[in-house]
Amino acid sequence: MRIRRVPSPPRMARFHIPAPALPSPRLRGRGWRSWRGPRTWAGVDQRPPSVRRGRSRPATNATTSAGAQPGTHTEPLGSSADPGPYPRSSPCTMDWQPDEQGLQQVLQLLKDSQSPNTATQRIVQDKLKQLNQFPDFNNYLIFVLTRLKSEDEPTRSLSGLILKNNVKAHYQSFPPPVADFIKQECLNNIGDASSLIRATIGILITTIASKGELQMWPELLPQLCNLLNSEDYNTCEGAFGALQKICEDSSELLDSDALNRPLNIMIPKFLQFFKHCSPKIRSHAIACVNQFIMDRAQALMDNIDTFIEHLFALAVDDDPEVRKNVCRALVMLLEVRIDRLIPHMHSIIQYMLQRTQDHDENVALEACEFWLTLAEQPICKEVLASHLVQLIPILVNGMKYSEIDIILLKGDVEEDEAVPDSEQDIKPRFHKSRTVTLPHEAERPDGSEDAEDDDDDDALSDWNLRKCSAAALDVLANVFREELLPHLLPLLKGLLFHPEWVVKESGILVLGAIAEGCMQGMVPYLPELIPHLIQCLSDKKALVRSIACWTLSRYAHWVVSQPPDMHLKPLMTELLKRILDGNKRVQEAACSAFATLEEEACTELVPYLSYILDTLVFAFGKYQHKNLLILYDAIGTLADSVGHHLNQPEYIQKLMPPLIQKWNELKDEDKDLFPLLECLSSVATALQSGFLPYCEPVYQRCVTLVQKTLAQAMMYTQHPEQYEAPDKDFMIVALDLLSGLAEGLGGHVEQLVARSNIMTLLFQCMQDSMPEVRQSSFALLGDLTKACFIHVKPCIAEFMPILGTNLNPEFISVCNNATWAIGEICMQMGAEMQPYVQMVLNNLVEIINRPNTPKTLLENTGRLTSPSAIPAITIGRLGYVCPQEVAPMLQQFIRPWCTSLRNIRDNEEKDSAFRGICMMIGVNPGGVVQDFIFFCDAVASWVSPKDDLRDMFYKVGLPLGPDLVSEGGRVGRDRVHLHLAPLRGAPHPLPRCRFSMASKTKLGRKTGSSSQSSSHRCLRRG
Repeated sequence: MRIRRVPSPPRMARFHIPAPALPSPRLRGRGWRSWRGPRTWAGVDQRPPSVRRGRSRPATNATTSAGAQPGTHTEPLGSSADPGPYPRSSPCTMDWQPDEQGLQQVLQLLKDSQSPNTATQRIVQDKLKQLNQFPDFNNYLIFVLTRLKSEDEPTRSLSGLILKNNVKAHYQSFPPPVADFIKQECLNNIGDASSLIRATIGILITTIASKGELQMWPELLPQLCNLLNSEDYNTCEGAFGALQKICEDSSELLDSDALNRPLNIMIPKFLQFFKHCSPKIRSHAIACVNQFIMDRAQALMDNIDTFIEHLFALAVDDDPEVRKNVCRALVMLLEVRIDRLIPHMHSIIQYMLQRTQDHDENVALEACEFWLTLAEQPICKEVLASHLVQLIPILVNGMKYSEIDIILLKGDVEEDEAVPDSEQDIKPRFHKSRTVTLPHEAERPDGSEDAEDDDDDDALSDWNLRKCSAAALDVLANVFREELLPHLLPLLKGLLFHPEWVVKESGILVLGAIAEGCMQGMVPYLPELIPHLIQCLSDKKALVRSIACWTLSRYAHWVVSQPPDMHLKPLMTELLKRILDGNKRVQEAACSAFATLEEEACTELVPYLSYILDTLVFAFGKYQHKNLLILYDAIGTLADSVGHHLNQPEYIQKLMPPLIQKWNELKDEDKDLFPLLECLSSVATALQSGFLPYCEPVYQRCVTLVQKTLAQAMMYTQHPEQYEAPDKDFMIVALDLLSGLAEGLGGHVEQLVARSNIMTLLFQCMQDSMPEVRQSSFALLGDLTKACFIHVKPCIAEFMPILGTNLNPEFISVCNNATWAIGEICMQMGAEMQPYVQMVLNNLVEIINRPNTPKTLLENTGRLTSPSAIPAITIGRLGYVCPQEVAPMLQQFIRPWCTSLRNIRDNEEKDSAFRGICMMIGVNPGGVVQDFIFFCDAVASWVSPKDDLRDMFYKVGLPLGPDLVSEGGRVGRDRVHLHLAPLRGAPHPLPRCRFSMASKTKLGRKTGSSSQSSSHRCLRRG
């Protein structure tokens, strides 16, 4: 599993930046929501996005005000002896007035900042840095915003937004007169005639409030609430706009004792305005109250019935913004106060059916969210079953591309492969650290919601009605299963064979959306549908070809379960053709779909490796920048899937030259290294000794990347004002490739380690403050322990305390990797491990006994995760090498130990763990008597234990069996024999699941790697 960290906002090279790039998620997984970028204008936030249920707000760029801290110069601007282009003014007071010449210079700077010219932007940035050295520069900015009404609105608003960023970055350094002047000007001008200026002032107010000023600005909330009573519309609307932003940003604080719970006054006040004559005011009022639903604010709960009554009264409001906020409120109430909605559920469902078809797409989108939320509620089937006949056609209709979608997607452009990618086409990549798993597991990307969201419309970054409708159909298919098909199949047949490509495309999307939930019911139709979908891969419309790739990937598991010549070979052949398609969107979709097929088919692809490699290598010379990154993923997934079968001279000669060429072209600071290094990690693991001719330069570069990043981190720590913080992703991805090299090369890596300082660097990485760095460090430590313990052993005394301190399940992936590394060290140290047992044993026992250890049903394989299995194996290994030290604690962990390992398939790690538990039982038989039936159950999970291990089981079981019989009579004897029966060749008495280690990780099938394959593999992005 990879834990993806949230990156810091990128530094801006200049004051003006273009609109944010639209990300392009891959077409895999069942995620539907796309990344929502910040709305920016001239390099600063124009307004904060609306707070949505369950979605965090994007980070804002505050770099337009970068530079020295304000207040570093004590003299006011007017007294500066520097004749340069600085505004000069009188000292800061509440009746502050600007110097006219300085004001004109500031105005010119604001106008220049809107220029698209790069050189001009650099000059503006430099001047802003200089001006921020003078505290009353901020007075000029607020003056332009609030008083200079002769200026155009965009210039005034931009002045306020720059001031907002200064407040975010340096407000604590503002002199009190400056801060007071800004606050007073905001309150005095909240009713400006311009809606843009009112909104900007509202943003500035809430930014000041978010800097801890709600407590220090006691008059703010009372004044804003009083201004709501103003007969002047602009004043009322401006105050409401500011209050809405404060509610968005400070909802928890408003419901706390720190402010004397102002919500007790504010909520009833807001409810009064639900009946205001202005739709804008009504919308503000609902939006304000909506901010407190998810947190169950007590003031709102005390007025919940009044709130719901008012919402019902506004349900048919003429204003779409009001209807949108009503829908949003009902969706959130469905999640937190469904008890209040149940009596009205039939009417609410009928209302949402209407609103999902609202002519305003924003209203329809909010209403469509209702079905996503309802599907998560226990009452879903009961209340919705009778409405499916109405709902399903509405959702299906919402899945068609709109005309604006097609324009944005350039849907009429069929061939664009020769068009170079723009910077906006490239989605930023953030490496996800390597996590240890068990040998039978093959990994796929993190499937959690906070991780990356895959989608079928890669160029549309906004969450739209098409995507929400598809997501709703997906989750409802998982609720109703085959019961959905009678309502859907009649529609589906007409869609899939429709002459209009837009309708046909939506039908293919519908088929993909129901793949998971309705798979069993769809099986009878798949022999006819799969060939039709394969035929759609050759459709003349690129958007049809791309969605066909995605939908086929959703049925890849079924395809692989059939005879290869029936569907697998035709599908593989057509997908490889589409990988070389003339349309970049189709290339991307085909590459992603083929990666999914690789994970499902694994060694079934071995007979076709030459053809597959020919296609993927040819794509290297065909692809533009963006799809090249996805191509790396397809190659890495192929290596993971076929494993050592790739280690043939013919295949190596085809694959390695283009990869090494790209490796040599990229500089150390190029982030395209991330996917390439991930790819090489998988390739190195699969090729094993076949990677030897390429290993030395790759190894040395990885060591250099780690060393360089550590040096940059040290310089930043010592002199943060002089150096930038390094991007540690470079170090993480290098550590992961070193792990791949150690795993693939085995003992051959020893000479490389001997000639480098990697152990010194590893010691530093293991203590890094970033969890992802430690996570990858412990994975590398485990692999080096297995490959060349001679270099690890001298460092054990320094490494073990660090490993012990990282046995913290709050950082599950770090903890897993540290635990696994301890287990590998045990097997190498033997009895010499004794001094370190107590250093780690208590933590391991605590972890394995945690009642809230997560067990997640993974969406793409249906396998359960068991994060407690790695601690169980390591405890077993500790007991194997030091039974006298571990056995006294046997009774504290034997039951969860057995439960964790009963579902792990036979492998070497399980073997060593069970040998350890048998040795501990021999030392302390009383520790297992009470839970012996659990031990028998775990033993019964073995399919083919080695002969000497089988003997150990009988030696443990025979002496204890009579004790159980004496306690439980015949029943106890029968249970013992039942659970030991599989060791005598009888059928297994209990069903077994296949477990994996990494929580919230999409696991693929067992890869075709050799028995020497390590217990972890480099994960890749979806």
